[in-house]
Amino acid sequence: MPVRQAPEPVQEAVINALGEFLASPPDGTPPEVIEALSFMGGDPADPLPPRLFFEAVEQSPVAISITDAKAVILYANPAFEQLTGYGRKEVVGQNEGILSNNATPNSIYEQLWRTISRKQTWTGTLVNRTKQGGDYLAELTISPVLDRDGDLKYFLGMHRDVTKMHELEGALRQQKSRIETVLDAAPVIVVLLDSAGRVILDNQEYKRLLGDLKGKEPVDVLRAAISEQLGIDAFAACLEGKPFKNVEVSIDIRGHQGPRWFSCSGTPVQESDPTARSYFGQTGPGERRLLILANDVTVRRREIERAHMENLRARLAEQQLMHGTREALAAAIYQIQVPLNVIKAAGGMLRSGAGNVDTLVGMLDQISESGAKALETLSAALPEETREAGVMVNVNALLRQVLELETNRLLADGVVVDWRPAAVLPELPAHKNELRSMFKHLIDNAIQALRESNKGHRELSLTTRKLDNGVEVEIQDNGPGIPADDRYRVFEPFYIGWKHRRGRAGMGLALSQEIVNAHGGSIEVDPDFTDGCRIRLSLTAVFPDD
Repeated sequence: MPVRQAPEPVQEAVINALGEFLASPPDGTPPEVIEALSFMGGDPADPLPPRLFFEAVEQSPVAISITDAKAVILYANPAFEQLTGYGRKEVVGQNEGILSNNATPNSIYEQLWRTISRKQTWTGTLVNRTKQGGDYLAELTISPVLDRDGDLKYFLGMHRDVTKMHELEGALRQQKSRIETVLDAAPVIVVLLDSAGRVILDNQEYKRLLGDLKGKEPVDVLRAAISEQLGIDAFAACLEGKPFKNVEVSIDIRGHQGPRWFSCSGTPVQESDPTARSYFGQTGPGERRLLILANDVTVRRREIERAHMENLRARLAEQQLMHGTREALAAAIYQIQVPLNVIKAAGGMLRSGAGNVDTLVGMLDQISESGAKALETLSAALPEETREAGVMVNVNALLRQVLELETNRLLADGVVVDWRPAAVLPELPAHKNELRSMFKHLIDNAIQALRESNKGHRELSLTTRKLDNGVEVEIQDNGPGIPADDRYRVFEPFYIGWKHRRGRAGMGLALSQEIVNAHGGSIEVDPDFTDGCRIRLSLTAVFPDD
């Protein structure tokens, strides 16, 4: 099919314009413009026949138009006709504004004219209108064509329909928006990390946890808790192809009632190679990502703990009763031992000649024998304490359980509790019930001290922190405190430091010291604290002796 010819005057103007343009392309002219109009494969130094320029433009798949300095169209190629729907005869002599659409802001046109008026190439996107009234998105490049004196004479425009590309980008944005909506609506924390552990995608649940942690990155807290639970760097292992699933960890957040529990899973994600080489299937290794899912199971855990609480309450009451019985009987044994010793001494004196009253000696021997039997009976009455098996425990969890058990007493006495747990504590091997009983003794003592202080503001502070080889716990009250001379006596059996002693055989600190020692730790009354009493104890990661 022969190439259609433009009218001779127009053709001559086009050829001249193209020749001038290629002779000295203005700065910023896109390479594709020059490539479209240059002769491929010839000597660049040889003058090209103007006819070749014209045929290249006529057959170009890119819509090309040439206007004068006032944007009056001098020439349009067949691709321009096909794109706009206007025939060549219809647009020659018309202003390029015939394609304008009011969907394009005026500011874009103003910026376009400022650029090309300064003899610079403008590239941008306009919403244009076809002859039939339809809209299309045109990616447009307009290059000034200067004469030999450098004066602006023509404009060369290249149009490309990018409507479908825009629609695809819009569909991609909508799909991304849908995915983000689903992620944000999910009641599960979702976060995607790069290989360095940086967050590259998260959802609203993650952002809420970020707010609860006062800006501390949740992935760092979760990573520490999960790694502590598994004994390895869980995130690094997951990136190496070792995923983890449904690992339950707790995070203590100051200001919140109790810890929050999360069931966490980690999955490595291998992204595809995005480079140009992968276009024909020659893919290289893509980036490895880490997808973390954390489901908040706090409600379920609390329901389980609540179910156990009544059982624990009964068991602790029984244990407290047994401890009280043991302490009372031990005190009776201790008190009976003294007169028995005196009686034995008196009998020895009489037998040695200090007195010769056989009847008195016999009575004393009888008393001694009866006392010994009573002592033996009392000793036999002491209930044996069953040693529970050692298990891995979380000290924060034990303290929270004891606080729940003491809630009614704390409220009745108007005690404000300042709970300062470490966000993550290592689990320790321990006898769980013994530690629970010990913490209850210590908190009971603090409540009693606050009750006897008669202060308007009563505060109980509990703090836990991680040590290199264990856990440290501080139980502090703003009561009357313990006198310096009694700091060691309080750990003696049967010592009572209260004004109201009725029904009390001791403070339970001797038993607490025994339990702490059995767990490889230590307990003391802080001598430097003068605004009340602070008990500081440590527990080590050594399995207690059975």
